[in-house]
Amino acid sequence: MAAMARAATTSDAFNAIAEPQRRDILALLRAGEWPVTDLAQELGMSQPRASKHLRVLREVGLVRVRESGKQRLYGLDARGLRPIHEWVGGFERFWADSFDRLDAYVQDLQQTPRED
Repeated sequence: MAAMARAATTSDAFNAIAEPQRRDILALLRAGEWPVTDLAQELGMSQPRASKHLRVLREVGLVRVRESGKQRLYGLDARGLRPIHEWVGGFERFWADSFDRLDAYVQDLQQTPRED
């Protein structure tokens, strides 16, 4: 049963990035490709743990891997982020409206005469 639950938590990009260490890996991969040993060292985790996280990220389409000599280089596959981007984009109007209200409030404060 535990194996089933674990599979369910990593079945899509949303669940995969819920894990902070996987978000850290994605943040590093924004800059380019990394071998697993370097990723593990940079993030202070064991290579098997880093490999496990990379496998999850690959399975949901957030990371790609390519062979380079004897190394396997992992890179960001931003196409896998599309569902997350689209979901977050649905909140942009909320934030824009909130910032517009804040801007109006600040302007009102600046125009109100101060009593010293």
